[in-house]
Amino acid sequence: MRELIEFVPEIILSDFSMPGFDGMQALRIARVRAPDTPFLFVSGTLGEEYAIRAMQDGATDYVLKSNLIRLPAALKRALAETKVRLARQSAEAGLARAQRMAVLAHVITGPGGVFESWSDTLVQLLGGDAAGVPQTTRQWLDLIHPDDRPDFRGRSLAAAATGDRMDVSYRLRRNDGEWIDIQQVIEPLSPGHEPPGGARWFNTLQDVTAQKRAETHIRRLNRVYAVLSGINSLIVKARNRNELFRDACRIAVEHGKFPLAWIGMLNKDQKRLEIAGSSGNSEGYLARMPLAVGTDSEEVEGLPGLAIRSRAAVIVNDIAHDERIGPRIEALARGFCSLVLLPLVVRGEALGVMALYAEQNGFFDSQEMRLLNELAGDISFAIDHIEKAEKLEYLSYYDPLTGLANGMLLMDRLSQAAASTKSGEKLVLALLDIERFKTINDMIGRQEGDLLLAGMAARLIGLAGNSNRVARVGADRFAVIIPEVRREARIARIIDDGFAKVEGEPFRVGDTELRIAVRSGVAIYPNDGADADSLFRNAEAALKKAKATGDKYLFYTQRMTERFAERLALENKLRQAVERQEFVLHYQPKLALTDHSIVGVEALIRWQTPQGLVHPDQFISLLEETGLIVQAGAWALRRAALDHRSWTEQGLRAPRIAVNVSPVQLRGNFTEMLKAALAEGVSPAGIDLEITESLIMEDIAGNIAKLKAVRDLGVNIAIDDFGTGYSSLGYLAKLPVQSLKIDGSFISTMEQDANAMTLVSTIISLAHSLRLKVTAEGVRTESQAKMLRLLHCDEMQGYLFGRPLALEAITEQLRGNG
Repeated sequence: MRELIEFVPEIILSDFSMPGFDGMQALRIARVRAPDTPFLFVSGTLGEEYAIRAMQDGATDYVLKSNLIRLPAALKRALAETKVRLARQSAEAGLARAQRMAVLAHVITGPGGVFESWSDTLVQLLGGDAAGVPQTTRQWLDLIHPDDRPDFRGRSLAAAATGDRMDVSYRLRRNDGEWIDIQQVIEPLSPGHEPPGGARWFNTLQDVTAQKRAETHIRRLNRVYAVLSGINSLIVKARNRNELFRDACRIAVEHGKFPLAWIGMLNKDQKRLEIAGSSGNSEGYLARMPLAVGTDSEEVEGLPGLAIRSRAAVIVNDIAHDERIGPRIEALARGFCSLVLLPLVVRGEALGVMALYAEQNGFFDSQEMRLLNELAGDISFAIDHIEKAEKLEYLSYYDPLTGLANGMLLMDRLSQAAASTKSGEKLVLALLDIERFKTINDMIGRQEGDLLLAGMAARLIGLAGNSNRVARVGADRFAVIIPEVRREARIARIIDDGFAKVEGEPFRVGDTELRIAVRSGVAIYPNDGADADSLFRNAEAALKKAKATGDKYLFYTQRMTERFAERLALENKLRQAVERQEFVLHYQPKLALTDHSIVGVEALIRWQTPQGLVHPDQFISLLEETGLIVQAGAWALRRAALDHRSWTEQGLRAPRIAVNVSPVQLRGNFTEMLKAALAEGVSPAGIDLEITESLIMEDIAGNIAKLKAVRDLGVNIAIDDFGTGYSSLGYLAKLPVQSLKIDGSFISTMEQDANAMTLVSTIISLAHSLRLKVTAEGVRTESQAKMLRLLHCDEMQGYLFGRPLALEAITEQLRGNG
């Protein structure tokens, strides 16, 4: 108790349980001796029931010792609310004083509104000139504000008509031109006092200008108090800066009735403010606001920049007559009359500004500014608090050197990626170690070593295409997540390409160029682990083994390592085959059903190795995956054109050669490549193309245009494997094609399956109705050929008539066919 009297604290903090003393007893003493001092419990034992009781008995707030991070904000809020309460009490006391000092006057009016007598205070009320006192109610009416005259006239007439007392408020112009607020009571005098021929009235007039101004000022202060209180509550619970800025502006508009509030944060690099939050009538206005900061900026600096540089509030209490306002006409059109710009200062540096607009001139006086400066301080405190909290959170989940996720965040992202992996997809986790990093670090120094790690992080982000897929999980260890791999065979190529990109170019560290080597361990979800922990653990095991064996990378499963090694070896051989042109074309005849004459041949690519021919099933898909199909396909077209030319020059009846086109080929600059190939042959061209219907349907409009360009070169187009994909009959009629090829799977089953027979018959009828020829693939038996003749199929192709033949063999057959 003695300390309360002598020390006079600004705030009291108390535990709940203390040796020989009780927190509730301390609260009772404080409420008696220092009722205006905020009282906070800081306790580890305060239960919910006692917390409610303490608040009811006058405690301002309570903070648990297990959540002390809330204490600074709670202290600031308690102190701010106390200041608000004391300021309100002071304003209300001022209002009471104004009411006591109000001037009263009276006038007695007779019939016709003649002023019969008046008090001396009426002269004082009008400004001290007795000669200027009106003589009639009509003359008095001239002194009343034009907007208030109808109400005064109406109430006066109502009093005359009813004989009842009437109250009326209005603005009156004094002799010196000043407008004052008047409260007037009109009361009838008793009948005994009335002269013959009319009633007389006793009018009491009170100058309530000071009271009105005090009431207006209190209302304005209450608006600011409401904003201050709301923002003090906000800073305790705001989770990030965006939420703080957005809600602070919303509170200013909703609670403070400001028509517009916005917050701009300083972009130091661009030397201008960027709008971080706004509320109210801002549409089209903020875009015209001058937001430059500094006189050396390329833009003209406005008042917001001045507030930042001066770190002091900038006040405009009459926008209409202040030329410093940038979009002044727009401001007035929106009803803005006053403006304040409050700098947001954190640790001595102005980081931003908060702007508030008012609809009254002179709104921002000294009392408002005391509260608003405190408001800006509260927001600045919240910015600082959030920045520190965000930094702590950042360090919990991110590596400060590279900015990558750390191991903890990686496991979370890995779990999410695994959970979102669809059926048929794979998720790959690769762990990478920089070889001999400790030696490199010792040699070039820690600072340069850090630059190397940052450079490695940048390359890995470029490789992954997304920083969220890369993490630093050790001093020189990184992790890369590769999601949504639909074909397992692509994994080895992805890893191999990744190594080439990471190790290919030297790293420049200062004046030094460094080439590094890495080792990697790879685990695949769900094959090598059903969850993030097991997947990471198995990738570590694979990395450990790779470092021990000296392999560039190893998969967790030995079988996968061997399979991918074989596939990479095959891919390298394929690249050499493309460069050395180790491919050959074999030709399979197409026969007319009418006389079995050769009407065309299909070119089929084969890979000629020293060990013999490699079947297309073993390498075509790999050519497409690697993109080598573009080079191989261009070679096939050129070779087919040359072979057709050779037959023509030998005097043979050269059949047209059909060449299959891959989707990868058609997506590129296919038409130009085809022109170059056809130039090797004869004119008119003897080359046709076969394209699958699924390829055409990928981009119907684009492919129609491309195929028309191909058709203009004299090349016929057939839709291959018709019936196995999805196509639109509406688009089929628009395609520039000449024939359809029925897939061999339907031909082989049509004699046993009625549905297959119906489908083959329907395709032939449909094609003929569209004036297209029909070729049946995969014909193996005479009975199949007979059935196709009955269905009026045009051409056949299959083992019944011959397997694909090398160039020499097909040439001999053509001589016999002639």
